[in-house]
Amino acid sequence: MTSATGDRPTPATDAAEAQWWRDAVVYQIYVRSFADSDGDGIGDLPGITSRLDAIADLGVDAVWLTPFYVSPQNDGGYDVADYRDVDPLFGTLADAERLIERAHELDLRVIVDIVPNHTSVAHRWFVEAAATPPGDPAWDRYHVQPGTGPDGGQPPNDWVSVFGGPAWSPIVSRDGTPTGYWYLHLFDDSQPDLNWSHPDVAAEMAATLRFWFDRGVDGFRIDVAHGLVKADGYPSLASVGQVPEEGAVRLFEDVQPAPCWDQPEVHEIFRSWRQIADDYPEPRVFCGEVWVTTPARQAAYVRPDELHTVFNFDFLKVPWHAAGIREIVDGSLYANGLVGAPTTWVLSNHDVTRHASRFSDRPELALLRARAMTTFMLGLPGPAYLYQGEELGLPEVFNLPPESRADPIFFRTSGEQLGRDGCRVPLPWIADHPSYGFGPGAESWLPQPASWARFARDTSSREPGDRLDPESVPTLYRRLLAVRRSHPALGMGNFEPAAGTLAWVEVGDADVLCFDRMGPPNVRVVLNCGRREVTVPGDWRLIVASGGRRRQVRATEEGLSVPPDCAVWLEAAPNGELPT
Repeated sequence: MTSATGDRPTPATDAAEAQWWRDAVVYQIYVRSFADSDGDGIGDLPGITSRLDAIADLGVDAVWLTPFYVSPQNDGGYDVADYRDVDPLFGTLADAERLIERAHELDLRVIVDIVPNHTSVAHRWFVEAAATPPGDPAWDRYHVQPGTGPDGGQPPNDWVSVFGGPAWSPIVSRDGTPTGYWYLHLFDDSQPDLNWSHPDVAAEMAATLRFWFDRGVDGFRIDVAHGLVKADGYPSLASVGQVPEEGAVRLFEDVQPAPCWDQPEVHEIFRSWRQIADDYPEPRVFCGEVWVTTPARQAAYVRPDELHTVFNFDFLKVPWHAAGIREIVDGSLYANGLVGAPTTWVLSNHDVTRHASRFSDRPELALLRARAMTTFMLGLPGPAYLYQGEELGLPEVFNLPPESRADPIFFRTSGEQLGRDGCRVPLPWIADHPSYGFGPGAESWLPQPASWARFARDTSSREPGDRLDPESVPTLYRRLLAVRRSHPALGMGNFEPAAGTLAWVEVGDADVLCFDRMGPPNVRVVLNCGRREVTVPGDWRLIVASGGRRRQVRATEEGLSVPPDCAVWLEAAPNGELPT
């Protein structure tokens, strides 16, 4: 590998590598919960570096790191006080550079978070503004408006925080008296939204991109990419037909049009960012967190001169229902294909209930379906993101004690909404170690359930006698990723609307999805969402099956029989022709 910025190794730049992001599998690392090196119970950068070999061994192409910047940590580091330095909680700038270097040695690209929608109240800009009265130019970098009602005692409009409650907080003078002005925060009140019409904001973020690109970072995941621009005049939600339910929090679950989201001017920001990325000889990429109302609006963010990819959250939210899954796959591939972009698939992340718990109230069935959906997803054309711990089969933790919770959603709703802590519990690495090997200490910042010993990385893929368990969740993930790399038909696709990135095959059962990916070798992907076995006719060789011992694929005279709650990859007949 060669370097774009010196002798430090980075991935090579041949024609195929230049578009690595079109079919990459990226492993998300939630920094606080991945690995703790110093025993304080909080994950850190040296801990990640020490464990990168395990991620490379899994077979992914890149890692994405959640924020590790200087922050008061009111929202897990998404309240940034300094975008170009490392919080001492997580290490040093030298630790970040060493992590990037080690990842590149392991042929892993590195994507980091950028949080351009808001800062922390501890950011130097907000500290400067808070020392002045409203109307001072220091406040112009944020959204400040006079309140309504007598003496401005009520919020400027009816906008609501994603985390619950109003999206505005009052600005008070140094002696604590109200000023009649309010600042906007679409998330926690410790996260004031930036005003992107101010030139300082664009300059600060451009400098941040270059700072980390120059240190070898291969790309950015953009937090709240759809929220950077607010409609002129701050029109009320009621004026666009939206009536917020007081106290209701549906974190990105019910996306509705709103004057604080998905404004047309946001695309100019990303065109300027794309120019920065394209200035580097090595490919630098962006992946946007974009929650919008339709696939077409999502596809607008991945036009050729904007972002490279955006997450497909419609796929993440889909229930266990064959017709719904197919509708989302078709709509997404078509809309993105119109602009020549891949669709980026994801099933879990640090903001949603783990998909190992999402598809059923019965844990064993939920895990079976999660294995099947992952198998189906990794057979689709385009890149995919995995969330740390899903390769271990980790479930959501619903019963964390209230005193241990940290998510601002929990506090802003007085505990009515549990928030996102349940998917952020630190990883188990070694079954018989304190904190399951998460760190040298016995504690972790969120308590790990006693049942998690069986999910620990050192035992979850092993049978008694230390033999590799061919049916374990880790073994399934390794197998899927190895086959995906070795089969040209999987992952990569010709992302044009009429190119036929996949061909659906009807098998006579509405609860079953079946599609072909053209090789050679040709591969057929089958997902059985129904309650009975389905036979895939023809002469097939089984490559991967998601179900393990609990859901065995059977050979019959007609073909292969796929059980319920299972997905399979099949290789076509030896002559390369697909059976009819």
